[in-house]
Amino acid sequence: MQIQLVMPDDVSEFLAAAAALLGPRGLTRDPELVTPWLTDWRGRYTGKALALASPGSTAEVAALIALCAKHRVAIVPQGGNSGMSGGATPGAGGGELLLSLRRMNAIRSLDPAARQVTAEAGVILETLHKAAEDLSLRFPLSLGGKGSATIGGLVSTNAGGTQVLRHGSMRALVLGLEAVLPDGAVFDALVPLKKDNRGFDLKQLLIGSEGTLGIVTAATLRLVPAVAERRVIWAGLASIGAARELLLHCEAAEGDALEGFEVLPDHCLDRVLAFLPGARAPLQGAHRWHALIELVAPKSSSGPKSSSGPKSSSGAGGAGSLGERAETMLAAAFDRGLVADATIAASEAQAEAFWQLRENIAPAERAGGPAVQHDVSVPLADVPGFVEAAVPAVEAQFPGTRAVAFGHLGDGNVHFHVLAPPGTPDGPAWQEGQGTTISRFVHDCVVVWRGSISAEHGIGQLKRDELARLGDPVALALMARVKSALDPLGIMNPHKLL
Repeated sequence: MQIQLVMPDDVSEFLAAAAALLGPRGLTRDPELVTPWLTDWRGRYTGKALALASPGSTAEVAALIALCAKHRVAIVPQGGNSGMSGGATPGAGGGELLLSLRRMNAIRSLDPAARQVTAEAGVILETLHKAAEDLSLRFPLSLGGKGSATIGGLVSTNAGGTQVLRHGSMRALVLGLEAVLPDGAVFDALVPLKKDNRGFDLKQLLIGSEGTLGIVTAATLRLVPAVAERRVIWAGLASIGAARELLLHCEAAEGDALEGFEVLPDHCLDRVLAFLPGARAPLQGAHRWHALIELVAPKSSSGPKSSSGPKSSSGAGGAGSLGERAETMLAAAFDRGLVADATIAASEAQAEAFWQLRENIAPAERAGGPAVQHDVSVPLADVPGFVEAAVPAVEAQFPGTRAVAFGHLGDGNVHFHVLAPPGTPDGPAWQEGQGTTISRFVHDCVVVWRGSISAEHGIGQLKRDELARLGDPVALALMARVKSALDPLGIMNPHKLL
């Protein structure tokens, strides 16, 4: 979609009106304040902005968007700037308004009885976690960037994380939504209804749209009981196929108590152990694959359970403490030959140490040299086959590279990273050159396996051209028609997604 850029005379008029609307705290062109937000988290994209707008309320967002529509000023919304696909970075032209939601950081309401919270777009995920925990509840979505990621950004990208297996992505956790549309109208659907059959579910249209259809200003979110007890298991496996069989075994044994199931190859673990000070391998001996498994038992509505542990109401394993059930589940896995070795964390500190090994894969990779990262998904049952086929195919096609696959086995999300040949002198040049060719090859493999080139990080500008190349033409045409209908001026986050 073509954007009608503002002319110089219009810029002055627009900026004067925006400054009068937002005040000195809400609009700035100071380079020291604007520049830190012009580069994406990965450092791959850097743009320019007309100004940085920071409205403090939904009413201010609505008035600002109406003003932008009047003057044909394009808008790039931004939360914590922790996205992985360049979706919150303005273009190089300098005519776009960078719209920060970080000042809108109020938790409007938190209802423990209904297990619901209404939070504004700028609320940081970690802040929401703490607010829920204070009431013996939790928001069951977590990720490495929880200290900077905001609710608005998580909704706009339909974020996932390590708990999707049990609780789903943001689509499953958003009960209600408030958003400002491209003409400045406010879509208010914050009140959640279990049944509402009045036509399209418009909030789902906005979730995952990456700010191209409207600006999320608040969301009503589902909460769940806090964890009374958890057991974290580290298992050594012969293959990723064995990991898949172990996942099915754990699901059958413990059902909803199974909240996390992550897999990683030995290469990833070795890199993390070399990178993370004081890190220790959970198991003795070498294993080609590893699984990180988490079982949880929730607190009851009347408070924490006794030290004997909660009884199983959601797991398939019957009565008994969570620890006993974890041991029974693991013993049965050994009997079936699904694991070569395994250990259950003996303390909360050890459980956290296990998770640190998983969460430091990406930083350890960055420290080891350049790589191209792919956030893809395939049907659950096909994950082992995809990994076993794609890894050698990539390494054969691009000699000297190393392909590694890890991630959330229970939801089909594979983080497929291709490491540059050792000694590659210019990482950015390699990523932009051969890295681009590698990404096309990986995405072609994903399509063969009936998967998606974006599992949880969105399309942004990183994968826009690849989506156009590989996406279903009918689906792309439908999205373009929706975009044109809601945003006829093309001012909402231009050059992203479509």
